[in-house]
Amino acid sequence: MKKLLQPFLVAIIMVGVVIAPSITFADSNGSTEAVNEKFGAPIVVFGGNLTEDQKKSVKESLKITENSDIQEIEVTGQDLAKYLKDGDASARMFSSAKITRKDAGKGLVINIVTPDNITEVTAEMYANAMLTAGIHDAVVEIAAPKPVTGHSALVGIYKAYEVTGGKLDPERTDVANDELSVATNLAKEAGIDDAKVSELLTEIKKQIAEKNPTSREEVEKIVSEQLSKLKIELSDKDRQLLIDLMDRIRKLDIDFSKWGDQLNDLSKTIEDKIGKIVDNEGFWQSVKEFFNKLIDSIRSIFK
Repeated sequence: MKKLLQPFLVAIIMVGVVIAPSITFADSNGSTEAVNEKFGAPIVVFGGNLTEDQKKSVKESLKITENSDIQEIEVTGQDLAKYLKDGDASARMFSSAKITRKDAGKGLVINIVTPDNITEVTAEMYANAMLTAGIHDAVVEIAAPKPVTGHSALVGIYKAYEVTGGKLDPERTDVANDELSVATNLAKEAGIDDAKVSELLTEIKKQIAEKNPTSREEVEKIVSEQLSKLKIELSDKDRQLLIDLMDRIRKLDIDFSKWGDQLNDLSKTIEDKIGKIVDNEGFWQSVKEFFNKLIDSIRSIFK
């Protein structure tokens, strides 16, 4: 009887290991970060079409209380038209964000605090687009009170960045939005994993920064090389969208020597994420194999 129970006991322990949630401990000592007087208090930009209840929900997600030292602004369709060439001034805006500027060299930290409600744009996609737009050295937290694609949050980030004294080139912000659209299109329509899309965009941009291509043909060669290297197949239409985007990026007024370092940091973050995905897949495969063996073992007992 004891031998009969052993497989079941092991199975129960294994299920407990698989189901038990991972816990991340947050600092709960009530301390608050000092305001960087160079940039002022963090900016919280709310989607202009939020109801009062939705705004309250966003504040809770961003951990904003009555005692929080912040500046509040709204982003509307008018801002969309300002930062994007074809922006619709009547667009409804729900995505919201909190941006805290940091000193040079601190890099970008992106945190989507309501991941279930930002349905298309990932943290890495935001980071890539922000670097293209010229935003760096900031902590950005993104939230929405209901499911939205997340595209409008980028416009709110632009507005918040300029409120804190940053200056953005309209051509770069427009290209950055184009990049976000291409990224989400590749993930959604072409069926490429989100992390793989971000890796592809980052690696192509790193090559552009390194090789400084002077023609569309050279950009097309870089795109082809990276697609082959990462073993990604695209339709002719999606391939042309990607080449068009990268050719626009080539023509931007960017200090590619500095851009390369920022892209290397982002590339490392994406590689770590892809590594974790692969590790997780390996873990679940081992769990599957364990239970298959367990079932075979139980069947052999009763034969």
